[in-house]
Amino acid sequence: MKSITRRDFLSKSTLLAGSAFPAMMALGLMQPVPAHAFNLERTTNGKKVIILGAGLAGMTTAYELAKLGYQCTVLEARERTGGRCWSIRNNTRHTEKDQPQVTAKFDEGLYFNAGPSRIPHNHELTLHYCKELGVPIQVYNNVNESAYFFAEGKGPLSNKKIRNREIHSDVRGYMTEMLAKSMDHGNLDSALTKEDGQKIIEYLMAEGGLDADKLYKASARRGYIDAPGAGNKSGRIADPHTLADILHSGLMDPDFYNVAEYTYELQMTMFQAVGGMDRIAAALEKKIAPMIEMGAEVTQIHNVTNGVKVTYKDAAGIHELEADMCVCTIPLPVLSNISSNFSSDVSRAIDYISYNQTGKIGLQFRRRFWEEDEHIYGGITHTNNELTQIFYPSYDYLDKKGILIGYYNFNEKAQQVGELSYADREKLALQKGRLIHPQYDKEFESSFSVSWHKTKYNMGGWAVYTSDTRRDAYPALLKPDGNVYFAGEHLTYLNAWMAGAFESARSVVASIHGRVTEARIAYPTKTTKG
Repeated sequence: MKSITRRDFLSKSTLLAGSAFPAMMALGLMQPVPAHAFNLERTTNGKKVIILGAGLAGMTTAYELAKLGYQCTVLEARERTGGRCWSIRNNTRHTEKDQPQVTAKFDEGLYFNAGPSRIPHNHELTLHYCKELGVPIQVYNNVNESAYFFAEGKGPLSNKKIRNREIHSDVRGYMTEMLAKSMDHGNLDSALTKEDGQKIIEYLMAEGGLDADKLYKASARRGYIDAPGAGNKSGRIADPHTLADILHSGLMDPDFYNVAEYTYELQMTMFQAVGGMDRIAAALEKKIAPMIEMGAEVTQIHNVTNGVKVTYKDAAGIHELEADMCVCTIPLPVLSNISSNFSSDVSRAIDYISYNQTGKIGLQFRRRFWEEDEHIYGGITHTNNELTQIFYPSYDYLDKKGILIGYYNFNEKAQQVGELSYADREKLALQKGRLIHPQYDKEFESSFSVSWHKTKYNMGGWAVYTSDTRRDAYPALLKPDGNVYFAGEHLTYLNAWMAGAFESARSVVASIHGRVTEARIAYPTKTTKG
């Protein structure tokens, strides 16, 4: 503590810390209702719409347009629906660039979510579709103080697994200790009254677990060495880690220290689909199955005089399909390589908006040692190495076997790991993981990894915007280019979330229906009475 100035400490601690809808309202086609409701006036116009991609955005678009009387055809390049909403199960097959096809060898009934795994409680539309489609949900335990921080390095606490609650409690304690002392000397805000200052001091003492002398001392909130029990077993509490040790071990570095519960989307309560997130995609697919053509890889998209023409190839050959309109949900890195006659602004936006690099590996173990030995039920262990995060399953508690996510990484780390063979990814996950869980060696059975930036029909995890691309490129894709509309999480401020796909789909449906209905009002169809 003596080697750290108050200025240095406070500096470190700060590190811890669709336009279509108004038009529809104006046309009287949408009533003011809660955000999740979507009551548009049905029409029997019979307009034909081609939807490119059977991910959540594409299938939701088809689902909602079909309710309104549109004739939809969904072209999906893969032999499955769901896009990134994908759960890995036994016999799941996957092929990446420069890699052979791999098949999952998990026990029947076991799975992990290679794409989205969490539903925030504030994502009303996602929860609405789960309810409307009959997909049961359960609580997802995103925040678990029993999980670990693990920092490789040369600090006093490096290369040791330390419970989240220990670091959280100690950092919070030292921070509030220093603030309480500053308040006590009137050094923070001279405008506060003495009574105001005393109330703040009392709050800080409670927040940090300070004693009567405003000093941080270890308490039960950071856990026990020996838990309390019957008789004279009152429990034994460990001494806190010193602030210097925490800092010098990198446990307060901004790229490592993570307080997930502070992030809006990650605040509890969070949910997940029972049995895997692909249950949501499967429920949508069931609603629109006759409209979907699998194995249909789009090669050209062209606006024509009275609509749009899409060229695609499948096992039978090359085909052309024409319709009044098209909704394109193809990820932009993939769309960038498809022939089109889009405007220069749209083409530039497609090329300029980047996607992140990310990957996951699922590891099946014959025993749920994280529960049995370490009392970890759900939650995340954070590391500063290539693993970045280890996710513990928030389902099938107390079962015999289980799959945990051995790494969930991003950007440079994901790029490095993605370049490895499947076997070497497994080797890395086990090598780094056993530093935290030595049980890996005895209990491991099989693995399956996915690098989204190397996956053919994705080429990235989700859209990542800079201030420049959000300002200059994003708006070009919010408007239709002739008769082609664009949809997906990349056209919202909910990037990486399923809610982005749902919100974007609804916005495009409202925009198309507003355009068609407005035209119908302006140019009514003539009828002949007989």
